[in-house]
Amino acid sequence: MPPDLLQFLDRRIPRYTSYPTAVQFVGEVGGSTYAGWLSALPADSVLSIYLHVPFCTELCLYCGCHTTVVRKYAPVAAYADLIESEIALVGRQLGDRRRVVHMHWGGGTPTVLLPRDFARLTEALRRTFSIARDCETAVEIDPRTLTCETVFALKEAGVTRASIGVQDLEPGVQKAVGRVQSFKQTARAVDWLRDAGIANINLDLMYGLPYQTVETVAATVQRSLALDPDRIALFGYAHVPWMKRHQKLLPEQALPGAIERFAQSQAAAVAAQQAGFRPIGLDHFAKPDDLLARRQQQKRLHRNFQGYTTDEATALIGFGTSAIGVLPQGYVQNAPSTVAYRDAIQRGCLATVRGRALTEEDRLRRDIIEQLMCNLEVDLAGMAAAWNRSLNDFATELSEIDALAERGLVHRSDGKITVAEDARPLVRSICAVFDAYLSNQETRYSRAV
Repeated sequence: MPPDLLQFLDRRIPRYTSYPTAVQFVGEVGGSTYAGWLSALPADSVLSIYLHVPFCTELCLYCGCHTTVVRKYAPVAAYADLIESEIALVGRQLGDRRRVVHMHWGGGTPTVLLPRDFARLTEALRRTFSIARDCETAVEIDPRTLTCETVFALKEAGVTRASIGVQDLEPGVQKAVGRVQSFKQTARAVDWLRDAGIANINLDLMYGLPYQTVETVAATVQRSLALDPDRIALFGYAHVPWMKRHQKLLPEQALPGAIERFAQSQAAAVAAQQAGFRPIGLDHFAKPDDLLARRQQQKRLHRNFQGYTTDEATALIGFGTSAIGVLPQGYVQNAPSTVAYRDAIQRGCLATVRGRALTEEDRLRRDIIEQLMCNLEVDLAGMAAAWNRSLNDFATELSEIDALAERGLVHRSDGKITVAEDARPLVRSICAVFDAYLSNQETRYSRAV
């Protein structure tokens, strides 16, 4: 690797699961704004739903999510009540039952919900929305706490896809990050899910954790492949102890450096591709016949706060603490504090505390960045023309792109920009060229690779 590429590996930039990113959300977009945006959604809008369950039975030290460790079930049951109330509040703003084609339960650990509460929240959703018969419903799962009863409840709720947290299979790494999970536990969870008819399995892995090496990361991928997943998500650990204080408990001296992280990501990618998986964008891999791979070939892939997705809904409605919604007018986010979220919902108010109204410039740059993240290419000239703009409006950006082209990271032919295959891990750095907000805020993000 050329030494001058280290600057791209070590740079701190957004993951571009949205644009503008959440750092640019402002408090002026609150509950009343969200209510107006919901009411303005056309009756024929097709929706996607995200439900956030901010509880875990243990805290993984690498975690960057909004979650809390609970020892008793009472707070979880009370939270389920709040979600049910929020669903009703949103339903009243929408009026007519809108069609839902995609649903994702995230966390935290959604399966911390007892089967009865998972069932009643599912019923609340069915009362409020028209759930499509072919709706993809995904749930994030911690195999260590999964039970047969919960798996049955997931099946009854219409779950079609499970994302199973694995991260790493090396015992020393697991101990360092506070997530000891045997291969047997993971395999048992996969077997239970498939026996119940939930056949679509994703595995979530990580690189960049303490004590990981190129060899152990590759070994984790290879061993995970024995479970025959449909997709693998390979996330780089984001070390942001100024935001997540528990990360200070990790042995920082054991964290791999930028070059080692890059080597780990590449070793994992090679292992997945040698097993027949296709690379999807930056950090996903899928079997060739999986819908994610097919949508990428069709250039119909999208990116949202859960990563790469086949979701083509008009709007995303978020429920729960910290949940983010996406509507035609912009982004909204609920209060990240469970107390603040509770107080708003109990007052009969939407819990939105910040968001971002999109400008025309935001929409154009969002489309450019999504095309690069999903397809590793963008027809900048064609996109500019579609927005009644000119390539001359991007003279500064194209100058930076040409500098990247000289390093072999991209190819430019007139108005078309293509990311070199070898530069796939650096696509976030290439997208950053088109980020009008980045400037002096880089320290708030994780490493590029």
